[in-house]
Amino acid sequence: MNVLIVSGIWPPDVGGPASHAPEVASYLLAHGHRPRVLVTADAPPPAAPYPVEWVDRNAAPGVRHLRALGRVFELARDVDVVYTTGMFGRTGTASILARRPYVVKLTADPAFERARRRGLTDATLAEFQTESARATLPFRLVRDAIARSAAHVVTPSAYLRELAIGWGVAPGRVTVLPNPAPTLADEPSRDELRVRFGMTRPTLVFAGRLAPQKSLDLGIEAARAAGVDLVVAGDGPERTRLEALGYGRFLGALPRHDVLDLFRAGDASLLPSAWENFPHGVVESLAAGTPVVATRVGGVAEVVHDGDNGLLVPPRDAGALTAAIRRIVTEPGLLDRLRAAAAPSVSDYAADRVYGRLVDILERSRR
Repeated sequence: MNVLIVSGIWPPDVGGPASHAPEVASYLLAHGHRPRVLVTADAPPPAAPYPVEWVDRNAAPGVRHLRALGRVFELARDVDVVYTTGMFGRTGTASILARRPYVVKLTADPAFERARRRGLTDATLAEFQTESARATLPFRLVRDAIARSAAHVVTPSAYLRELAIGWGVAPGRVTVLPNPAPTLADEPSRDELRVRFGMTRPTLVFAGRLAPQKSLDLGIEAARAAGVDLVVAGDGPERTRLEALGYGRFLGALPRHDVLDLFRAGDASLLPSAWENFPHGVVESLAAGTPVVATRVGGVAEVVHDGDNGLLVPPRDAGALTAAIRRIVTEPGLLDRLRAAAAPSVSDYAADRVYGRLVDILERSRR
């Protein structure tokens, strides 16, 4: 099976799709398929055992979009199916023009994300689904048309599946496929990792893209109030502003194996997001044996179970977040209990199982 994988980000970029797309390509290659990749990037991507083409994201927006649209169209004509984790509208449009089936991996509501970036809405993700503002209508119409025309839609959470069905996608063409848990090889002990990362006190870890939706300023405020250290791995548009708050150590973007080591070293990972779907970092933290303190948004509660493998609090509530962090580090026995349950809670998310199901979906979609 010839598969074109389209992703808006790719290593060394930080974010879920930058981890997911290479893993899918590697899995396909290892199982006898022929993947080809198209991404946007700031510079030529690192060499890979399969073709990786790129569109310069530093080009002017209109130029960049047309280049990506044209290149997806050209490449799609020579494959059996297109799998897109980004460039949603361009990939769908080009695939339709090339008369090739495409499978969409949703990581969020693309219309909502675009409207938020342009300052066109202050609504929450849930509110946006019924918002009637004319300014965001074109984004919704494109989203709905592309999603409905897809051969299949994959979502990592039941929450996002329900949103896609609300956009008019037939329920039988939407499958929940969770983000896979990483395979952890034999690693240094947690004590050794804490020394390596300079952790001498109770420490929370955040790893991910530093974007507005993560509300990390709220997490910094709560960590400071609770008197625990905070170590941040990642980069993004919010980094300068967040560093200026004067609390926490910012390590910048790290290779994935270092992020997993960082999760293992921390007492708990932190996810104070205002909205989410089903973030990779949550699964990675739990797989590393580290509980999660998170806001109850999107599909987070589908993997973080309050009082079992982590603690959940309402979004945008600094007081509740501070209280949860204090519980983690002061309540007798709580951290040990949460830590013991963390890795077993994602044992069903093995990569072979998840990607095997994805290949089945791609195979069925090309017929």
